[in-house]
Amino acid sequence: MKTHRMLREGKAMSEMISLEEARALVLSHVRPLPVETVPVLEAVGRVAAADLTSDIDIAPFAHSAMDGFAVRASELAGASPESPVELDVIAEVAAGDVFEGVIGAGQCVRIMTGAPLPADADAVVKYEVVDAVSGDGKPGSRVAFRAPADVRANVREAGEEARAGEVVVGRGEVVGTAGVGFLASCGITEVPTYRRPRVAVIAIGSELAAPTEVPAPGKIRNSNSYALAACAQAAGAVPTVLPIVEDAHEALAAAVRSAAASYDFVVTSGGASNGDFDFIKPVVEELGQLLMTTVNMRPGKAQTFGLVDGTPVFGLPGNPAAAYVGFEMIVRPALRKMQGFSRFERPVVKARLSTDAKKRDSRRIFLRSTLSKDEAGGYVVTPAKNQSSGLFGPIQRSNCMAILPEGLESRTAGSVVECVLLDVSEEIVL
Repeated sequence: MKTHRMLREGKAMSEMISLEEARALVLSHVRPLPVETVPVLEAVGRVAAADLTSDIDIAPFAHSAMDGFAVRASELAGASPESPVELDVIAEVAAGDVFEGVIGAGQCVRIMTGAPLPADADAVVKYEVVDAVSGDGKPGSRVAFRAPADVRANVREAGEEARAGEVVVGRGEVVGTAGVGFLASCGITEVPTYRRPRVAVIAIGSELAAPTEVPAPGKIRNSNSYALAACAQAAGAVPTVLPIVEDAHEALAAAVRSAAASYDFVVTSGGASNGDFDFIKPVVEELGQLLMTTVNMRPGKAQTFGLVDGTPVFGLPGNPAAAYVGFEMIVRPALRKMQGFSRFERPVVKARLSTDAKKRDSRRIFLRSTLSKDEAGGYVVTPAKNQSSGLFGPIQRSNCMAILPEGLESRTAGSVVECVLLDVSEEIVL
């Protein structure tokens, strides 16, 4: 087994591997983080690390589903427009109150939504279809029913949603916004969930300046750190932007070693190619295990992955689009696995190209694009005119990435391609 693993990892280091192989390699080296217990409101969007059970029946009692009149259905069996059944209103029960009296023959109780169903009643007739014979429909009035009522009509039964001791959110289930309310109704105020990964974000480059600075000649602002930190945060992680590191082996080695000791995952940008000032690969190899260097994709061929003291370290290219695509396609799935998620790929839809897409590179190409619908309701995708890997702007204005598969086959307008939906949860199944 160990030999096979070494051979596989050796292949990954020496050859350009597919995106699927890269993702599988990275996922194989991460695991869910330890469990922590958080207040239920902080659990939204996170994965339950244990089965959660209700302490009571939900609902705890049978109650009215609407404003109306609580009745015995048998009394209305013969009701019709021509021969209505008249009943006396003897009481009114609001939500939070309990009617403890007796409903006799020829009687009914005015009831509000959520109020417990009186013991003698077995149905509720909504207020709007009942006519007042005398009075205003409140206690002391007489009302007429012009149709029969089904037994248990407009009644929400005790235990309809859950029984005491029943699992209401299972281990591995993502807690949604409605789930927070559901858990609260079940008496669950704290949720065990996997800890969010702490992610160190390091920008590499002597040419970089802080966003607060006006760049001097030859300098550019550090935008990658902020984009990647935002990507990490959107993935559920807790990012920290660390200081810029100059293009120097020793400086980068010290920064990576320190970050690996303090964080759960380290992401760098820049210095991932094979130039004289590209040091992330030799640094990872020097400090730990270098497992991957290139992936068959564009943008983002240069993708460095390895372990330093057991901590995953991922080196992304310096070009903004390349860094973004690499993060979305490979790093994001890893961060999700660390949080206990089981789905790792964004939803994909098929769409017709609105324009020709020429292919001069055999790698799998991700075109920053806009997805829309035509008059017939079909998906149409329009790639951004500028596909430069050095630009964030086209990504900001895109909602998907259109995929041109490996090979040199160009696509003409009207051709069908797959599109990865950005900012759409992996839990969405299309």
